[in-house]
Amino acid sequence: MSLASRISALASRVGLEVKTKIDATHPGVARAWVCFGYVGTQVVVRASHNVASVTRTAAGRYRVTFTVAMPDANYCWTALARSSTNSGTQRIAIVRSSTDQKTAQYVDISCATTAASFDDSSEINLTVFR
Repeated sequence: MSLASRISALASRVGLEVKTKIDATHPGVARAWVCFGYVGTQVVVRASHNVASVTRTAAGRYRVTFTVAMPDANYCWTALARSSTNSGTQRIAIVRSSTDQKTAQYVDISCATTAASFDDSSEINLTVFR
């Protein structure tokens, strides 16, 4: 057996082993993610996994509803927002106001400027791990 054949066989075995160890419930795999933005007068979802909808609740405030609920509300999420290049105003999507909620069914996120005012962004990327 040639070296190339042995490497190919080993790669196949490793792939099968990894496939049996890592599935959709593995904590290292994102349970949900979404790339969306507020464009014109509407929320535009560009791509997503396990996200049923994104609803704008107010300027810079969004509710992301999961297609399949999380096991509980003890998940980790992170989000980043695109800054406006026209005004140079940096936006952050890592804030949670006292009225934002986090349940097994959805998470509320807020996009704010560095001046602490809620503001929309043309691109927000959210990832959820559990």
